Amino acid sequence: MRILVTGAAGMIGRKLTARLARDGALGGRPITALDLHDIVPAAAPDMPGVDIAVHTGDLAAPGAGESLLAGRPDMVFHLAGVVSGEAEANFDLGYRVNLDGTRALFDAIRLAGHAPRVVFTSSIAVFGAPFPDVIPDEFHLTPLTSYGTQKLVGEALLADYTRRGFLDGVGIRLPTICVRPGKPNKAASGFFSGIIREPLAGQEAILPVPRSVVHTHASPRSAVNFLIHAAEIDGAAVGPRRNLTMPGVAVSVGEQIEALERIAGAKAARLIREEHDETIWAIVKGWPTRFAARRARELGFKAEESFDEIIRAHIEDELGGKIPA
Repeated sequence: MRILVTGAAGMIGRKLTARLARDGALGGRPITALDLHDIVPAAAPDMPGVDIAVHTGDLAAPGAGESLLAGRPDMVFHLAGVVSGEAEANFDLGYRVNLDGTRALFDAIRLAGHAPRVVFTSSIAVFGAPFPDVIPDEFHLTPLTSYGTQKLVGEALLADYTRRGFLDGVGIRLPTICVRPGKPNKAASGFFSGIIREPLAGQEAILPVPRSVVHTHASPRSAVNFLIHAAEIDGAAVGPRRNLTMPGVAVSVGEQIEALERIAGAKAARLIREEHDETIWAIVKGWPTRFAARRARELGFKAEESFDEIIRAHIEDELGGKIPA
């Protein structure tokens, strides 16, 4: 099996690549070739006997998609994208990467003519306020950000290209992935991770929104599991509605902090400094809160059941199982 991963140098791309290297197979088929693409070089995993190629460049550039599809991959994970805050701040960049790059890739797949499975990472940003307390799968899609709009168009393209038989697509609307390791990025949601990650490392974190904000989260571990399950699932079971809202843990920011205190103590929680940011608040206040995610759960997608589990996953996966002294 040949696999193409776009956005392979990103956090989820790196973790997905490591998982593929560890498993050595996908859907019961051995991995024989792996193409990793991003705007910067992705790290090639150690996979003896597997043909690994690292590609760099702008996915929206003429010929880029065709070059990536030359090997006719059986499976495409399309993770490449500009994050929410950056897409809102830089209109042209957001549309070039999140929309033009996606369309160019899908069209290259169409022209290659072999209809691979394509897993597309969308976002809960495709939904827009006002919301019910729990958002059902049938809730209308009216994004309130450029990022959400770009992802929504990507979802529509995925469904139409699947309908036409050009590819076999499954779109997964990711909740906020938390706790993200490493340095903060330009996502408007970055503080959800920061208020956990930095205090666990003994550093101060800024909270730019009220503690009453409710949001849905899943760990990076769950995000990779979503991707693998989406790659292996029977397309007929998904049906014509190819985009699925993933499950997650819905908690308030205050409940996040309470979970942090339960696990790491009051000293860690005191490292969070509340400093309102109107720009971030203007984006976050239009985001959805809780999701039923009924279709995804029925199709076997699973996430954590509590925010304590999400914090513990971060400690296990990123901190060697221990909170630094």
